Amino acid sequence: MTTYDVVVLGAGPVGENVADRVVRGGLTAAIVERELVGGECSYWACMPTKALLRSGAALRAARQVPGAREAVTGELDVAAVLRRRDAFASDWQDEGQVSWLDSAGIALFRGHGRIGGERVVEVTGADGTTTTLTARHAVVVATGSGALVPDIEGLRDAKPWTSRETVAAKEIPARLAVIGGGVVASEMATAFTELGSSVTMLARDGVLHLAEPFAGELVTASLRDKGVSVRVGAEAGSVKRNDDGTVSITLTDGEQIEADELLVAIGRTPNTQDIGLGTVGLKPGAWLTVDGTMRVAGADGWLYAAGDVNRRVLLTHQGKYQARAVGDVIVARAKGEPVDDAEWGRHAATADERAVPQVVFTEPEIASVGLTAAGAEAAGLRIRVVDHDLAATAGSALHAEGYRGHARMVVDEDRKVVVGFTVVGPDVAEMLHAATIAVAGEVPLDRLWHAVPAFPTVSEVWLRLLEAYGR
Repeated sequence: MTTYDVVVLGAGPVGENVADRVVRGGLTAAIVERELVGGECSYWACMPTKALLRSGAALRAARQVPGAREAVTGELDVAAVLRRRDAFASDWQDEGQVSWLDSAGIALFRGHGRIGGERVVEVTGADGTTTTLTARHAVVVATGSGALVPDIEGLRDAKPWTSRETVAAKEIPARLAVIGGGVVASEMATAFTELGSSVTMLARDGVLHLAEPFAGELVTASLRDKGVSVRVGAEAGSVKRNDDGTVSITLTDGEQIEADELLVAIGRTPNTQDIGLGTVGLKPGAWLTVDGTMRVAGADGWLYAAGDVNRRVLLTHQGKYQARAVGDVIVARAKGEPVDDAEWGRHAATADERAVPQVVFTEPEIASVGLTAAGAEAAGLRIRVVDHDLAATAGSALHAEGYRGHARMVVDEDRKVVVGFTVVGPDVAEMLHAATIAVAGEVPLDRLWHAVPAFPTVSEVWLRLLEAYGR
């Protein structure tokens, strides 16, 4: 069978969810994958990354509580951490994910998929043979993104690590240099310094500069406390891989830094270079522009793009959110059913612009949703910012000795709703969904007073923020 209702390029979490929603809606779907079914998140990002970070976080948590602290007598077992990481990456085998596709009734075609024309996808297998797939209703591009390697003299020849090589590393380098200060750079600096590396971060624009300023400041201080050399404003001018395998990085001011490995983590680029975009009048290698239901502009309504490739939000959970909307709207259009693409409608990904949650698993953790204060002001909102020292609650004091953290609530003064929330501190990730509900649900502050946080928990910060705001 080579004709399906929907053909999906990319079997990562986004592509899998699109195909699943399509099949649940009564259509047929085929999915094309050139690497591992399960994609970046399963093998080189979310899952193995958090596995690398979790052991260090658990050890820190134990050491911050008297009684548990005295029971901890050793350091991290690096080999055990890596074995656990391998297990969460399924040892880079995708049999389990393939089995799920089979159970869901989704056809899998392994190979490199390229758009060959309107509603046509050509799949070139490992043996060189080509299978032509035809879609009755839609083709969905869900090929994700890859690490961006900048045009720094000698960098590509030096074969630096990207997020993939770093997360899948079999050995911990004695010295790790990191170009970048964003999420990947900060998380990997945290993980590798705890696993024994001497880490140098070249953070030209600062650490986590897109977050609320206090978040980056707290993480920077923590990294430095761990021994990481955080070089804010430093920029690599050239890179060389030496004969002995080490790496020399020459900064733009002439200073030279030596390392055993170099991680480049400055951003992402779309995986659209060789998927046949030119055959339908689109630019190869470009991000894909979409409408509110993820249809690609200029493709007569049959081509969709979900996940990283449309550059709306480069986060796995947001890509899966888009995928659910895409799968459902394709089914609706195929069956002639109404399309609910109004704000917050079933077929619209409104949260991409208004209520994106994110956790950065550094020390301390950063959990945020919605707009930063700067972002809200840039959007033209009349806001009030309310801050609270997270350590000044009974729940925080009980949670860990010497607890340090901070919380911020950004309020739209005209509507009296929370449009942004950021909390920084140990183990704050699990607090985030309450804030996400408040922002996505546009819960009025008067009603939030009735959402009483249990005592004594760290979530008591909600009460403190509301008290500071005043009723």
